Amino acid sequence: MMVWDSWSAFWAMGGRGFFVWGSYGVLALCVIAELVVLSRARKRALLAIAEDNPTE
Repeated sequence: MMVWDSWSAFWAMGGRGFFVWGSYGVLALCVIAELVVLSRARKRALLAIAEDNPTE
């Protein structure tokens, strides 16, 4: 069980906080970027389907 004396000790992570929290930040940015790319690709695919199959 890990126990920290204070919040500043928690954020510092024994001197490795920059790498720990930086890794989480990069992961979050990659996940957000992937969601944006997938959303745009889905919209393009749906538009392409709608153009190929017009309904009257």
